[in-house]
Amino acid sequence: MGKVAAQIKVMPQSPEVDLDALQERLEQSLPEGAKVSGFERDDVAFGLVALLPTVVVPDEAGGTEAVEEAFTDVEGVESVEVGDVGRL
Repeated sequence: MGKVAAQIKVMPQSPEVDLDALQERLEQSLPEGAKVSGFERDDVAFGLVALLPTVVVPDEAGGTEAVEEAFTDVEGVESVEVGDVGRL
């Protein structure tokens, strides 16, 4: 079984959300078998910055769903959207 890398766009609830703290909470929320291989930041508008973690998960049924659900439950997260997905 291989692995899949997915870039996920995480929108904070407001520009006042501490992105460093949010990044830590996202990493701590990862389900077993998933890991973050890096974070990018994307200026959206009006001071709002999205976090773009690249998450590596096993290539199995469900793919990134467990990670999406975990990220959605993190304090300070408004929305989660999967972007680019590819096999490693």
